[in-house]
Amino acid sequence: MMAAVPRSSAQALAVNSDGDKPAASHPDKPKEDTRYRIGPGDVLAILVRKAPELSLESVRVDQQGMITIPMISGPITAACRTESELEKEIATLYLKYKTNPSVNVFVREFQARPVSVIGAVNQPGQWRMQRQVRLLELLSFAAGPGPNSGRLIQIIHTAGPDICAKDDDAADDVSKDLTVLRLNDTLKGVEGSNPFVHPGDIVSLPEADQVFVVGYVISPRAIPLKDKQITVSRAIAMAGGPQRDSKTDKIHVIRQTNDGEKKQDFLVSLKAIEKNEQEDLILLPNDIVEVPSSTGKVILHSLTGAVAPAITQLPLRTIP
Repeated sequence: MMAAVPRSSAQALAVNSDGDKPAASHPDKPKEDTRYRIGPGDVLAILVRKAPELSLESVRVDQQGMITIPMISGPITAACRTESELEKEIATLYLKYKTNPSVNVFVREFQARPVSVIGAVNQPGQWRMQRQVRLLELLSFAAGPGPNSGRLIQIIHTAGPDICAKDDDAADDVSKDLTVLRLNDTLKGVEGSNPFVHPGDIVSLPEADQVFVVGYVISPRAIPLKDKQITVSRAIAMAGGPQRDSKTDKIHVIRQTNDGEKKQDFLVSLKAIEKNEQEDLILLPNDIVEVPSSTGKVILHSLTGAVAPAITQLPLRTIP
């Protein structure tokens, strides 16, 4: 059974770890039309009042977005229209046979493919949309980016080109199987960084690259690398600082070389950094900062990350 997500939960998008908040809405901005637009596979009910012979209890929209109705020759376009827009179209076509025909259209079954949110979010899942939804709102239904989220958002368009796109855009969409956006731009509401998501889209927030602080610090941990550079002294501070019996004048920074076979070992002294006698080394992805004890011992703590669940195992919900 699919659980409906309350509309109000879209306001609960968490602030990301850098303290950036979504941009505030502008009261003078025209209200956005987020009404659901009919898609291929949807099942419609068409009621023509005082003309039961023209009514259809269920008609499925084909993969080209078309339907056929009684007494009208040839298919008519249903996809990309709202229920009210299709009502007006059908009423206009029936003027030839009826005086002021009254037509009602509603979607009986939403068959468009769900959108999925995976990766470094707080609540990965799938949602079946019953209206148009923008990326930022979709992230709010996934409870926002997680603490280990990286800098980017990847949107994989598995449904192929958008049949609702203008002719000029359709050719371009064929090659656009992947959209990459900056997470902070989306959270801040930067223009062009908060597009509508489409049925079948997979929204992925990759985890940030990490550095590891181990040994005699208060809280050994993996630290995600986001937009701000992290130096040795800052990384140690983020790990709670050195313990009492740590040896802070001979900190090792172990770095893997590009060929993956050799390792570089840099010796760093916090005291020298404080006195501006040594540069505070900027850490690179996968660097390991080892803080030894005063007796020369080093404790390496294992650090593991959680793997995002497979899409097929994610719960499926509905966005009303």
